[in-house]
Amino acid sequence: MQQLRSVLEEAQSNGVAVGHFNISDWILLKAVFASAQELKVPVIVGASEGERAYLGVAQIAALVRSLREEQSVPIFLNADHTHSLDSAIAAAKAGFDSIVYDLSALPFDENVKKTRHGVEALKSINPAILVEGEIGNIGTGSEIHESVPDHSKDLSTPEEAKQFVESTGVDILAPAVGNTHGMLQTMVQGSVKKRLDLRRIREIKHASRSLLTLHGGSGTDDHDFQDAIAAGINIIHINTELRLAWRRGLEAAFAKKPREIVPYKLLPIAEESIKEVVLDRLRLFNQPETQSLAQPGLHQ
Repeated sequence: MQQLRSVLEEAQSNGVAVGHFNISDWILLKAVFASAQELKVPVIVGASEGERAYLGVAQIAALVRSLREEQSVPIFLNADHTHSLDSAIAAAKAGFDSIVYDLSALPFDENVKKTRHGVEALKSINPAILVEGEIGNIGTGSEIHESVPDHSKDLSTPEEAKQFVESTGVDILAPAVGNTHGMLQTMVQGSVKKRLDLRRIREIKHASRSLLTLHGGSGTDDHDFQDAIAAGINIIHINTELRLAWRRGLEAAFAKKPREIVPYKLLPIAEESIKEVVLDRLRLFNQPETQSLAQPGLHQ
């Protein structure tokens, strides 16, 4: 199987992005993998510290390895939003392909220092593992919020991005560019969409020359997604939209079969609900026409 770095670099050359979808059970994993198979595109599945605590670090790694044996489409496993080095090391030893070592809550200089140490420790376990660092503030919690704090003063700057990448040696950078975790109720209803600072993305890409991840993608305007990819985004995270589809799918299953008690007769309805979202997002992220801007070279 291709390594994740080569898949990301190929995606960038083609003007597309790789979709990243968080999973916390087998139904979500099945839906994501089936969608990638249908469209014949690579995909990343992610598990945060909380999701890994529920699923089991070794167990989720084993499930993804079993899917790779089908040798249909590349599927990669990411340890999303990992805040402790011990947790990051456990994921690296379990065979994860990438780690989001997220110390963005720390002061910038401390974030740089501890991220650099984390990169060294994780690369000593697996030199091929990709380590992602994060700067700025995009909030926490992939849930439906009543209101979202104003993080406009916490956006990443090109100067910070350049310094962070060069000083830490991260393979991937996650900047704050107008993206936020979770969704508002108005976003769920479709009346409001998140908007991204596209100029900031272009400037950060040019300054950092790094692979870039967009976290908190749920509820973002479709055109902003396309323009963000053209500006230099390589990975897009979707979580809240999947959780919403999971719940709606289960509710539909219970409504459709109110007397059914057999899980494998109810859960496929939830799986199809999730799959609709994943297919929609993967189609959008893999439209070649998003390559409208020249991409600078990557930091090595």
